[in-house]
Order: sequence, then C-alpha cells, then structure tokens
Amino acid sequence: MWIIVQSCGVASDFTHVFTNAVSALDTNFSRVCRCDVERMDTKKISATHDIKMWKPCPFTRHPALLVYIVLEIFIHSVKGLNVCMSGSATSCEECLLIHPSCAWCVQEDFGQARTLNSRCDFSQNLQKRGCDVPFIENPRSGSSLLRSKPLSSKGSGVTQYDVIQIYPQKISLSLRPGDQISFEVQVRPVEDYPVDLYYLMDLSLSMKDDLDTIRNLGTKLAEEMRKLTSNFRLGFGSSVDKNISPFSYTAPKYQDNPCNGYKLFPNCVPTFGFRHLLSLTDKVDRFNEEVQKQMVSRNRDAPEGGFDAILQAAVCKEKIGWRKEAYHLLVFATDDVPHLALDGKLGGLVHPHDGQCHLNDKNEYSAADKMDYPSLALLGEKLAENNIFLIFAVTKRHYVLYKNLTALIPGTTVEILDQDSKNIIQLIVNAYNNIRSKVELSVWDHPEDLSLAFTATCQDGQPLTGLRKCADLKIGDTVSFNITVDARGCPPKGTRKSFTMRPVGFKDRLEVSVDYRCDCSCTYYTKTNSSRCNSAGTYSCGMCRCEPGYLGARCECEEGEVDHQHLSACREAEGKQVCSGRGECSCNQCLCYESEFGKIYGTFCECDDFSCARHKGILCSGHGECHCGECKCHAGYIGDNCNCSTETASCVSDDGKICSGRGSCVCGRCQCTEPGAFGDTCEKCPTCPDACGTKRECIECRLFNTGRLADNQTCQRMCKDEIITVETLKTDDSNTVQCVYKTENDCVMKFTYSEHANGQSVLTALKEPECAVAPNAMTVLLAVVGSILLMGIVLLALWKLVITIHDRREFSRFQSARSRARYEMASNPVYKQSIPSHPMETVFHMHSIKSCNGGVH
Repeated sequence: MWIIVQSCGVASDFTHVFTNAVSALDTNFSRVCRCDVERMDTKKISATHDIKMWKPCPFTRHPALLVYIVLEIFIHSVKGLNVCMSGSATSCEECLLIHPSCAWCVQEDFGQARTLNSRCDFSQNLQKRGCDVPFIENPRSGSSLLRSKPLSSKGSGVTQYDVIQIYPQKISLSLRPGDQISFEVQVRPVEDYPVDLYYLMDLSLSMKDDLDTIRNLGTKLAEEMRKLTSNFRLGFGSSVDKNISPFSYTAPKYQDNPCNGYKLFPNCVPTFGFRHLLSLTDKVDRFNEEVQKQMVSRNRDAPEGGFDAILQAAVCKEKIGWRKEAYHLLVFATDDVPHLALDGKLGGLVHPHDGQCHLNDKNEYSAADKMDYPSLALLGEKLAENNIFLIFAVTKRHYVLYKNLTALIPGTTVEILDQDSKNIIQLIVNAYNNIRSKVELSVWDHPEDLSLAFTATCQDGQPLTGLRKCADLKIGDTVSFNITVDARGCPPKGTRKSFTMRPVGFKDRLEVSVDYRCDCSCTYYTKTNSSRCNSAGTYSCGMCRCEPGYLGARCECEEGEVDHQHLSACREAEGKQVCSGRGECSCNQCLCYESEFGKIYGTFCECDDFSCARHKGILCSGHGECHCGECKCHAGYIGDNCNCSTETASCVSDDGKICSGRGSCVCGRCQCTEPGAFGDTCEKCPTCPDACGTKRECIECRLFNTGRLADNQTCQRMCKDEIITVETLKTDDSNTVQCVYKTENDCVMKFTYSEHANGQSVLTALKEPECAVAPNAMTVLLAVVGSILLMGIVLLALWKLVITIHDRREFSRFQSARSRARYEMASNPVYKQSIPSHPMETVFHMHSIKSCNGGVH
C-alpha cells in the first residue's frame, strides 16, 4: 500500500501522526511492521507543495491500525478541521475527553493572544506553536499483566487443583476516554478434567417407563464417562410440581396418594416440588440404589415444576456437592413443558423467586408454596454464576420449545430423549462432547461506560471479527480472543472499575481492573484567587478560570464590556452572524447561550451536542456521542446514527460460518444473497446446489453414525432437523427436494428435504440404503456346474430326440419301401408276358385250367 500526502504543512503533521500511531499501537499489536520513511526526490508540483511517500507495508494484516492511521490522516489533512481546537474544552480534563490524540499545553505564556481553546490541540501542533514538551499533558493508555500462569495440558492427577485453562488470569488497564486498547486471551480446555454430573429426573406419572429404564443407569453411565475422564462423580434428584392447586390434586383423598382412583396406576407417592436424593459421589452403586427406591407421583396440569428443581440444584452447592475444580453437568430429563415465572400467580404465589437455596433437613424444597417459579433470566444467572452446564433431555415433540430456551439461557444444550429413556447414556455422552468442543467467553460486571469488541481466532487460525465463541474443538486445542476495550467517558475521580471474563462453564476467569486516565497532573498545582488571574479567578494548568462576572485570559474584563470595533473576532467568517447567532460577544470572545436541548460550544458557538442523527428518536441510537453535529460511535457500532452493530455473533450458523456461507452479516443480521436461502443465518435453502450435500452429512451421522460430522462429534449440535425413516420413499411431492447419494459400500441412499410452515426442516429417508446383494461363491459355483450339467443333459436329450426322430423317419421310410416291395402270390414280378408274333386262337376252359400258382382262371 502506498500513502501519498500533499502539502508540506500537512505532510509534516502526517509524519508525526503516523509515527505516533504506530508507536501507540505497537504495544497492542506485537506483530505490527514498522515502515521507514524516506524523502524522495520528486518534481515540484507547485511552489508550496511537495510529496512524501511511505514504503509499502502490509497493513492489510492489521485493519485496526490501518483504520486508526487513515482516521488520523483525515483529521489532520482536511483544511479547517481540528477536532481538538473546535471542541468545547475550557480545561485540561475537558480537552482529554474530546479525542485520544488531543493534548493540553500547561505553559503559562502560551496562547495569550489567542482564545482559551487554543491550549487544546494535537501534541505536534502545540510543539510547533511554541509549547515545550515538558509542559504538554498527553496521558496514554496502557496495560500490564498482574498474574499470568501458563496454561495446563492435563486436568486430573496431583495437580488438578492448580489447573489453568485461561491465560492471563489478571490484567490491569489504564484507559484514556475515547481511546482503545487491546489484549489477548488464550483458552485451552484440558484433557481428563474432573466431571460432576447431577441427574435430575421428572418423576411425574408419565415418566414411569423412563424410571424403569434408568434403574441401572449409574454403572453404565460411569463406564462410559470414565472413557472421557478418570475423575467422575454422579448425583441424583427428582421433581414433580408445586403441591398446591391448580398445579396438583389437593383434595384430602389425594394427599397421601395422588393416584387414588386412577385405574392404570392406582398407587404413587405424594406430590413434591424438588427432592435431593444423592449428593455427588464416585460410588455409582449408591446411585442405582437410590433409583431403585423411587416411585412416580402425579400432578394435575401438563407443565412440570422442573425449573424450581434446576435452580435449587444449582444454588445449593454444599448439599449437592459441586466441586470447584470440575465441570458441572446438570441433566434434566422430562417429557413435558416447564412452568415459567408468573405461572405461580394462578396459585396465589405473588412473591418472585429470590434465587436462594431452600432445602430443608429432609433435602426437600421448602419454598414451593411460598414463591413463584423462577424466570429464565434468574435461572441463567445462577447457572452461569455456579459454572453449570444444563442439558435438557426431552422428548421429540418438545424439542423445539427447549431449543428456543437454550438461546435465552447461556451454557445450555438440548438433546432428544427416547420415550423410555433408552438412549440416555449416549445422550449424555454426546452432550458432554458437544460442550467440550465449544469455548465461549462471557463478561461479568461489565461497566456501562466501557465498550468491548471481540475477535476470535479458532483452530483454523483465521481471525473472526465480532465473535467470542469457537466450536468444533478437540480437547487440548488452544484458541485465542483479541479483546478491544474502549472507554466512552470518565467516572467520578478516583474511581477504579473492574470486570471479569471467563469461558462459559469454566471455573477459570480473567480479572480485568480498569484505571481511567482522566486527570491531568497539572491540576495538583491549582491555586485559587491567583494574582496571575488578577485575583478574580483560579489558576490551573496554565490558564485562569474566572469568577462569575469576569472574563478574559487573565480575568481582566467584566461581563458586558463589548468593543464593537472588534466584533469580527466573534465571527467565524466575514458576513456571518456574531457567535453564529447562538451567543454574545464579550471581551472579544463568544459566550454561548444555554439550551434546553444540550450544550452549545465552540470558538464561535458553532457546535452543539444535540444536532446529530437519531434512530427511533434516540440521539446517535444510544451507541455514540454527538460532537459538533456528527455522531462519534462507540466501539462495535458504525453508521451516521451509530445504529449498525459490527457484532457478527448473531450471524454465525451452527457450522461456524457467517450466514451459512449464503449471505453477509449487515448490522448484526444476515442478508441472504443465495437465491432460495432463508432463516436467521440463511441456514435453510432447499433449492441451493449444496442442499442435498449438507443434509447428507446429517443423514449419515444421525442414522448410521458415519461421515465427517460423526468423526468430529458435532452431529448433535449441527443436525437438529427432524428425520423420519420410512420403508418406501414417496417422490411425488412437488414441495420436497429429492436427494440421492452413493454410500461407501456402493449402496444408494435416498431421502427428501422439505421445510414445514413452522420453520423446521424435515428429512424423510429410507431406513436402509438400497444395496445390491453380493452373490455367494459356492452358489455361483454350483449354479455354473449345474448349468453345465443341465446344458449337457439338455443337449444329450436333444441329440437323442433328433436321433430318435431321424431313426423313426428312416424306419418309416423303410417300412413304406418294404410295403411297396410286397406282391401277390399269383404274380411274379420277374415274369413278363410274351408277345407272340403270330396270332393263335386258343380256346380256354375256365373251369379246367389252373394257373401255375394254383389259382383258377
């Protein structure tokens, strides 16, 4: 990149600004390249202009630095624009608030012939105008590491209490208002980390078959979990609902047996809210024993009181037995929807939940009939406060509801539970792997006057601006987050604020303390009624703050004294109004009027802090400060009215891509550019070329546990579509996309993809791929031999038939010839009658003449 700046005066300022910018940001961007400046011989463009040129430097790798420098160049190069001198600063502290580059000159004899605001300017300008460097107040932002233990690689063992999964652990920031400072946080989920799992089960009557299934859950679950961690503990609790009307049966005959009169299941235990049955232990046989003792109960309405139980399991840390140095998993198994806050008013419970532990000596929830159900906000707060991952194990028909709840409660996930809980072990293992494959930073006690911007660098090494989460991680992978902190203002003097950052569900945290650089050191030498101010003002930081009724650089004038010959000193330009029509000229300087809308300021009262763009009636959308008619947006927001967020977390789809790769993130919302794509993250697109390919991976991992997603253990997270298996696939529906692919075994798998009106994707697939059955070798051999024998027999038969037919024809012909060869006994075929040559009359006597053959003639 080449940067060319014209104008000698501006180029000089530019050189200084560029050097200062690189120097200031070098502490935050350790890889920033430093570019040398060289003067180049060029033609003179004019008598007052020349060119300065900088060597190429790969700033594209550091966009924050590039934007900062371009902004500074713009501020310095536009004629007449000086954000420091055009501000409203009448003191050193006010000057520091205008812009991070503004400095204040404390030198007493500086700027006496100019207005008071002239002491506030860019540092290099102050030096050029004669202010010595020791007299320039220009505090800078900085950071320092207070605790930085290296990351650990293994969780269990003798060092498990010293496991470090976040670096650094404590940092101190010194922030000047309007300035930004960045620091890097690294997170590494260690392998073989201890796990505490508390199994909370809904024991309403509809869960009877599930209870029968999990009676030996402890042993089997421990076997599977010990493949993932060598330090595993298991606990157990149960819940039903509040034992008050209208949630439960309260008539006397139902007190001891709510199932009284219910023919299908006539006996059950009394209704209860939450009952803690087994504290976390590594003796899994005790889990099986407790489950064996349990019986179901019965409530009246369909929703259950599970949220009461979840909150108690989260906050009663001592009784449950949560360890600080372990992952906390809370599995809630249910087959119905939960009661939420305000539902308790139906039973006369008007007091909101206080978020405290209320387990009595019997380890039962004692406040079920005193307080309302907890709200989602309270539930999320307590789960995060105690580093608990909540896993909803729910039936398919309630999956969508609980999926929506996970978006409102950080650190939660939802899995589909079979009707009889047969898949509970695999469900828990999948949820655990899903949790361990993600790292998401959360911020606690975030000061309102600080803006935080995140950039995540996940395992692929690519920075993702606006993201604070990484997914598809393997145990031991290290991810980093660059956090930029921007101080928007100054709290009361001497205030130190702090906040905490930690990965969701981790005990590890980063403590960040913030010290605001809002004070000038020169204020320590303030003197009231100073002779330098004609005993009519307070001398501080090189200037006088006059008492009411006095004006002037040394409080030498009284209000009302106007020199009409010098009114031009109060005009911004010839022909313009005195003090822009918003003030009065007194003592050759403007006194700006007060306004009910805000503050009017400036050398000529030309600026104010209320004439900026608004969004929905809010100045600068509430995400910026109005400065002289323009919004100065806080970190993370852009636009004329600062209404456009640069945060992209809401645009990231389940596969980790921005808008699923089918659109762009604009102001925190996806704008789908791929024809046919829709959804919050453009994740739905039946007509896209890659629709079948994307859904194929879900078919492979969900139905057959094969494919790329199965290997990365991300199937449950990325494939939440409903999958219906059928024997025969219907292909006559015009609203579905027909998909066919060839499996690794050269079989053909067919499925259809459609979108329901409720927004859920539905995949209908064959139960098994269509495969050609491979022939058996022996069968083939026997078939070939048999075929040869059969063909031989057939040929022999044909040969015999032909021979027989031929013989019979020959014999027939022989017989025919033989029959023709026969003659009568009286005739001799050899004999030929003589033919006499002379006639002779002979008289034959028929009766006396005999033939030679004995016949009578």
